[in-house]
Amino acid sequence: MVRAVPERDAACAIAQAAAVVGDWWSLLLVRETARGRHRFDELQGELGISRKVLAERLGHLVDSGVLDKVPYQEGPVRYEYRLSPAGRALLPVLVAMQDWSDRWLLGDGTLTASADEHSAEALRVHDLPGTRLPRLTLPAHTGTERDPVDPEAAATVLFCYPATGRPSPLPDGWNDIPGTVGCTLENRLFRDAYGDFTAAGVAVHGVSTQRPDEQRSFAAAEGIPFPLLSDMDARLSAALRLPTFRAGQALRLKRAVLVVDRERTVRHARFPVTDIPHAVQEALVEAAKLSG
Repeated sequence: MVRAVPERDAACAIAQAAAVVGDWWSLLLVRETARGRHRFDELQGELGISRKVLAERLGHLVDSGVLDKVPYQEGPVRYEYRLSPAGRALLPVLVAMQDWSDRWLLGDGTLTASADEHSAEALRVHDLPGTRLPRLTLPAHTGTERDPVDPEAAATVLFCYPATGRPSPLPDGWNDIPGTVGCTLENRLFRDAYGDFTAAGVAVHGVSTQRPDEQRSFAAAEGIPFPLLSDMDARLSAALRLPTFRAGQALRLKRAVLVVDRERTVRHARFPVTDIPHAVQEALVEAAKLSG
């Protein structure tokens, strides 16, 4: 049952937000629609929720403007549920909740840009092969919106990294956070191997939460030949539940490498990335298998 906001909290924005998405099922429905599950039966099967409660929660999220109810079939008319602009604006909140839980509930509270091989974050990424990436676009350093998956390539390598130190300086204490060092090196190694990737019919995309203008300056300075995509709105992070950490008052992606096929299915996932040169070569080998 969705609770009404008490009169004493009518001017409290936190109370108003909690009335919309503070319910367990409502949050999980936002999570699942971000992951590409849009139809009633898909959502019911994934969450194990009763059909009555599901219908109630979906109706509430539609009425609250979080979800749009969109017809996808006529005779009889059937609907699917997609995040509205207001719903997409919740994704950074959702990813921040995941990050808080990874660190404080499922972890030991340590601030890190990496993870133990047997951590909840690592297990989540290790389960990604077989997952289909929903259709979405991200701002690119080239000034356009791009699909993270290149439809013309046999496979796409997505390498996620925390942040580069140019043009904006990194936060104080950045190098003291385990796993942060190496973002420029990683970009350079993918740059230097780019000819091998293209020869194999494989696209390469770098992804960070930095702004496109920051990525643009870095790409120009380093001669980066592939697109750098900005996940500053957490669309990719929410779609794949990617590991993040917070530093310098900003949410950053932890280093991970994914290989995605032309049908948008994740075929290989490496996390944590502790040996960057090895991860680059491994990505080339795994992606090249899909172009044969």
